[in-house]
Amino acid sequence: MHDIRAIRETPDAFDAALARRGLPAQSPAILSLDEERRACIGRAEAALAERNAASKDVGAAKARGDEAEFERLRALVAEKKDEIARLEEEAKAKDEALRELLAGIPNLPHDDVPDGADEAGNVEVRRWGTPREFGFKPKEHFEIAGVAPGMDFGTAAKLSGSRFVLMQGAVARLHRALSQFMLDVHTTENGLTEVNGPVLVRAETMYGTGQLPKFGEDSYETTNGWWLIPTSEVSLTNIVAGEMLEEADLPRRYTAHSLCFRSEAGSAGRDTAGMLRQHQFEKVEMVSITHPDASDDEQQRMLRCAEDILERLGLPYRTVVLCTGDMGFGARRTFDIEVWLPGQDTYREISSVSTCGDFQARRMNARFRPEGGGKPEFVHTLNGSGLAVGRTLIAVLENGQQEDGSVLLPQVLHPYMAGRTRITPEGELA
Repeated sequence: MHDIRAIRETPDAFDAALARRGLPAQSPAILSLDEERRACIGRAEAALAERNAASKDVGAAKARGDEAEFERLRALVAEKKDEIARLEEEAKAKDEALRELLAGIPNLPHDDVPDGADEAGNVEVRRWGTPREFGFKPKEHFEIAGVAPGMDFGTAAKLSGSRFVLMQGAVARLHRALSQFMLDVHTTENGLTEVNGPVLVRAETMYGTGQLPKFGEDSYETTNGWWLIPTSEVSLTNIVAGEMLEEADLPRRYTAHSLCFRSEAGSAGRDTAGMLRQHQFEKVEMVSITHPDASDDEQQRMLRCAEDILERLGLPYRTVVLCTGDMGFGARRTFDIEVWLPGQDTYREISSVSTCGDFQARRMNARFRPEGGGKPEFVHTLNGSGLAVGRTLIAVLENGQQEDGSVLLPQVLHPYMAGRTRITPEGELA
């Protein structure tokens, strides 16, 4: 949500920032509606003053026996009462319209975000690791012989339809091991507090992080008004919704392993093979609630937390900063980490680490009280995948595949696999 006072003070700067996202100017419509709203409030206040004054004079007119003046004033009081009710209702409608308009406008990009219309404008920041040289043509994850028995798309389609997978045996255990490994690193080394929260949330919770009202079609709503979370960013960030925190309590750092649900409404025909893009998947999410002065440094810290997981797994990756045309709705700045997938011979996104500034905090009304006194301020919120578990599974399988159809597992996962070090060509752990 945007600060209406900031838009009043610098409308040209507001529109210029939106133009960097490829959007038309919004300040004229916003300020017009805001002026109408404030005018209604002003007229209502004036009518209230007139009613109060007339109310005081009614008794005096009655006392001196001026029946005509008494009746006129009494009628005026009734008239002003109706006028006030009408103006207050009109002001309320204008206020709701203004909030709806502001709620549909994305966050403003940070000044250092590169300009660009789409992903072609993203800028690579760094690379880590060298993609492995294969003595054979590497396969995609679902084509590897040792993986096929544990990754059943046919049965999943029978149960639920397309874009679902039924994992079993070695593949299911490896998937579980990855999430446990990520959580252990984040909680014991990175200082994040583990949370196990609901995956069904209220509409206002989705609104707080920006999924509603504009992107409702991307998620699933139940018949009784709950929403299935598209990421645990939703539940983790909203922990502080409506709260007044103490500055000494910041930062708050959370992590959660959860099921996530997305309709993939706009992805028809994309990544239909394998489990790269599913309606149901799992992520280990990171969320930070920070002081405004600390949010940029916190984003870099979170980015390193995610990159470190890939480095421990020995998976080559590259990190890019997204351009203005490729950023998500609520982000001020986003770094994507893309892992190397030899089966596709390309890098694919496995984590996005975003800072949202006070954009989500305004929607949630999440503030903190400065230690030295002064007016409460909105916190800054950040989120990032640490990592997408299914995509990490894909990367481990593809990068570890052998010509005979077996898969060598990263050493850091061996303790989570009861000492097993590979998946055999037949799909067994060994």
